[in-house]
Amino acid sequence: MTRGPADAADSNQDDVLRRIVRVRGRVQGVGFRMDAAAAAQRIGVAGTVRNLLDGTVEADVEGAPDAVDEMVEHLRRGPASARVDGLDVRRDRPRGADGFRITG
Repeated sequence: MTRGPADAADSNQDDVLRRIVRVRGRVQGVGFRMDAAAAAQRIGVAGTVRNLLDGTVEADVEGAPDAVDEMVEHLRRGPASARVDGLDVRRDRPRGADGFRITG
């Protein structure tokens, strides 16, 4: 497939994806955030993970498309101590995050 100038500009935006993932289930008090941070380091994505007041965990993840997909799948499973009932995933514009942190 031949790519034109407009395609080249779009491909730069495709190099980094950002997904905001809300994880539902028994995901607080079970090491979920530490597990997510360790997985993010291993997979090579940037972003944050935090507990929310409603009992869910929110991960804000960005990186290469394959790495982001792998991280979302990791969040879907969670650590053995957790029970993930479901994920809500939304797309957002990358912010240029560097590193991965537990923020709350």
